[in-house]
Amino acid sequence: MTRISNLKQFTGSWFHRFLTVMLVGVMAIALTACDLAHFRTEAAQVPQLLISLLSEPKTFNYLISTESPSVFGFIYEGLITENGLTGEIEPALAESWEVSEDAQRIVFTLREGLQWSDGAPLTADDVVFTYNELYFNEDIPTSIRDVLRIGQAGVLPTVRKLDQRRVEVTSPEPFAPLLRSMSLYILPAHSLRELVTTKNSEGEPLFISALGTDTELAELVGSGPYQIASYITSQRIIFRRNPNYWRRDSQSNPQPYIERIVWQIVESTDNSLVQFRSGGLDLLSLQPDYFSLLKREEQRGDFTIYEGGPAPGTSFFAFNLNQGKRNGVPLVDPIKSRWFNTVEFRQAIAHAIDRQKMINNTFQGLGQLQDSPISVQSPYFISSEEGLPVYDYNLDKSRELLLNAGFQYNAEGQLLDAEGNRVRFTMITNSGNKVREAMGAQIKQDLSRIGIQVDFAPLAFNTLLNKLNSDLNWECYLLGLTGGVEPNGGANVWLTEGRSHRFNQAAQSGQLPIEGRVVADWEKQIEQLYIRGAQTVDEAERRAIYAESQIITQQYLPFIYLVNPLTLTAVRDRIQNVKFSALGGALWNIHELEIAEN
Repeated sequence: MTRISNLKQFTGSWFHRFLTVMLVGVMAIALTACDLAHFRTEAAQVPQLLISLLSEPKTFNYLISTESPSVFGFIYEGLITENGLTGEIEPALAESWEVSEDAQRIVFTLREGLQWSDGAPLTADDVVFTYNELYFNEDIPTSIRDVLRIGQAGVLPTVRKLDQRRVEVTSPEPFAPLLRSMSLYILPAHSLRELVTTKNSEGEPLFISALGTDTELAELVGSGPYQIASYITSQRIIFRRNPNYWRRDSQSNPQPYIERIVWQIVESTDNSLVQFRSGGLDLLSLQPDYFSLLKREEQRGDFTIYEGGPAPGTSFFAFNLNQGKRNGVPLVDPIKSRWFNTVEFRQAIAHAIDRQKMINNTFQGLGQLQDSPISVQSPYFISSEEGLPVYDYNLDKSRELLLNAGFQYNAEGQLLDAEGNRVRFTMITNSGNKVREAMGAQIKQDLSRIGIQVDFAPLAFNTLLNKLNSDLNWECYLLGLTGGVEPNGGANVWLTEGRSHRFNQAAQSGQLPIEGRVVADWEKQIEQLYIRGAQTVDEAERRAIYAESQIITQQYLPFIYLVNPLTLTAVRDRIQNVKFSALGGALWNIHELEIAEN
């Protein structure tokens, strides 16, 4: 399932910003000196990992959450998991599985003696509950359901219990992603069922509003390597090792080895850098702006910078193409909506953004141009050599497209539409993310060269999510989405009723209806290709289908793709057994990580 990426990124002059951060003093840093001393003292006594998060979590409800990174990979597990180095499927809660000859039936066998973090047994009943009463429950709004829908009718798999340890999953027709989709997390029936069956005054399951960040932590029962021990708003989340976690090493020692993870909320990437350099963090998701500085300090600072190649996922610039209204009020100003829904306008914008300059300046050369919604690690990714349209930086071509589409220029070089309206719009992104703020600043400058005025307005991440997911009254945004090897993980983006189809979002359950929403033919075509791609088992045919979808996406540009940065993470040398990759990052094998004694 594709989620909004909120990765820490850096940009601009490091020296200038570092001096600024130092001048504003320790008060600008979320961890006080006392906090750092406290955690360093504890680190000497308890094996722990100190990392940071750019914004505090919006929810602890896995089905409702759309953000990444999140707490869920620490506290939950699925039947299977994905190897962070190879992308191959590996056992997790299920120790084994059998796939039928037609690939439409899978029988999973759970590990013996599985327990939830509260000591309750984890059985086939929990698996059946998770799929049938949570994921498949149409009364619960979730993007997860989108990636499980099969065929034109959008039916869901059948999940049933065979016995306490065996679960059967069947599909009514071929569904290529069936096995890989079973990596979705399993949730506890004994602690959540009542929240599903009990309804509020509006007839909605209480589960929808449950497990917020104000939830009693004892109610967050999980099966993963950790459980949440404490959460202090705007400060930190502390995870402690789950004593009932199933993993053991080859000598039968319990895993994970690290007793505690401290996830510090640091709402500025500059402050994260300061904390890492002072020893207050063990891991820093490193973007190019700080690469040369930290590379010089690598040996002296007792850390290693890992480089995993191009990052999976996407970074993009997108317009709100929704032509609908709520209570008679257009979601987007009709004048601007006409611009945004003109494909030549979007193509002109793509030609006007100097992405190579973005790589050279913002990413310090550590990145590559991005032109596809499918991650480069995926076998279904295609390049321009295979027919993928690309948009080189070409201001003459940009102006030509605009003039042919009926736009015009006044004497001051300002772009006007055919009715004489000045072309001006607001672009939003998440504040505190220095790379995105720099990318936005460059886009604003680039588009001014073709006479467009962009009002750039970074927002707090949770405010941004509310605007994108609920209000729907934005004009354009700059953000990213997570990625992986399986294209169907992005079905929630490309299905026209999908919960992440944000460039033309349908009203979701519990939201005010949208009147007059228009779905373009090319949107329906991409949707059909994703449905066909999931139905097709033959790999060559699947690749051809997803190739066509990528070509159409680039022709019509619902997302204007920008830059694919290299994945860079700095990790303290005392953290051992790191197996870093772009696909899995530094923590995908958290159960194997160890902290060396000082």
